[in-house]
Amino acid sequence: MPEGDTVYAAAHRLRAALAGKTLTRTDFRIPSLATVDLSGSAVGDVRSVGKHLFIDLIRPGGAAVSIHSHLKMEGVWHVYRRGERWRRAGHTARVVLEADAVQAVGFDLGVLELLTDPDAAVAHLGPDLLGAGWDAERAARNLRADPGRPIGLALLDQRNLAGIGNVYRSELCFLLRVHPAASAGEVDTDTAVALAHRLLTANRLRTVRVTTGAAARGRELWVYGRDRRPCRRCGTTVVREYLGDDTRPADTSRSIYLCPRCQPRPD
Repeated sequence: MPEGDTVYAAAHRLRAALAGKTLTRTDFRIPSLATVDLSGSAVGDVRSVGKHLFIDLIRPGGAAVSIHSHLKMEGVWHVYRRGERWRRAGHTARVVLEADAVQAVGFDLGVLELLTDPDAAVAHLGPDLLGAGWDAERAARNLRADPGRPIGLALLDQRNLAGIGNVYRSELCFLLRVHPAASAGEVDTDTAVALAHRLLTANRLRTVRVTTGAAARGRELWVYGRDRRPCRRCGTTVVREYLGDDTRPADTSRSIYLCPRCQPRPD
């Protein structure tokens, strides 16, 4: 599942493949950008901000533009040598960028657009957990700003801190020994943001996400995806629950995994 570390790794791969090069061919496969041709544009940087990815370009003539993408649930960026067989079906490709012998392909991207002011697209976000300007104090304050809100929802809100998705919120709540429905005001938010930063930083370039410290297959995570299996800490059966917020869109109601003994439900 794409979270902040996944997007950071994608930007890292694309930067290594494209930065400093000139695009020799572009093929946008969505109606809104079907006629756009960015060939001749120089790639300045590729960067992630939370779950957003930007490919910053300078077009012939000097105008700046960014290719903004968001992976959502299914999206992915691949890098190939030109002519190499793609690892996903061609009809799922949304954009193809070529620079000499390198080919970058974005598949199933949830968002794909061109922006002249990319910073505006992420101005609403809280501190980026993997950004150079990471601000732990601000992130903790954001979580405390609504003390009655369940911590499982506050962690997922990108306006508080950017980069946490469903996997990390389950793992963080377990490691903090708090039920996701516990109010944010009852949680040590300084510890929560420090732990979140440490986990995402450790995983930002890994091919397999690890929160337990054990990279062996099947041992990587504490609770996420492990419903009906024993808790690695106490042996109690891990459960899958749903945590929603009636005041926010329905898609905030996502499954979350927890140990009922290690994370007792608040009164």
